Amino acid sequence: MKDRFALLLIGVISLVIVLVVGYLLLGQRPETGGRSAVGALPLLNACLNATSTALLSAGWIFIRRKRVTAHKTCMVSALVVSTLFLVSYVTYHAIAGSRPFGGQGWIRVVYFPLLVSHIVLAAAIVPLALTTVYRALQGTFARHVRIARWTLPIWLYVSVTGVLVYWMLYRL
Repeated sequence: MKDRFALLLIGVISLVIVLVVGYLLLGQRPETGGRSAVGALPLLNACLNATSTALLSAGWIFIRRKRVTAHKTCMVSALVVSTLFLVSYVTYHAIAGSRPFGGQGWIRVVYFPLLVSHIVLAAAIVPLALTTVYRALQGTFARHVRIARWTLPIWLYVSVTGVLVYWMLYRL
């Protein structure tokens, strides 16, 4: 019963996050001039994604070396950093809206599939990460490991492609 409630709560939280982000990206029109007020947030978001990548990678290395406490510290830190990213990302898009991609030529063929895969997997990582953490906290490590084998590579992909999307949008 407790497990069912936790998974239902994870589902509700995940759905709310996806709906809020979807609304901000597709349905909401921000006020003009908001971009300057939050102009530093895209760079902050890229830095948070890069930090998440480093923490996830270190956590994986630590668990391979049976350093459970260091693994747990890295993974919880990655979750905190990713949560900070989500808050910053939602803040930016609520105030500034979305930035259209300005690249021309072959780079568009690279950018849009990368962006679509990033968005789809970013939505999927929310319930995966929360479920993975929940199973670890519950001490059901066999179930934790089974889902973590999917969660880690997807979370890494989302973090790395988040940095790439930033670079392509703001630095190309």
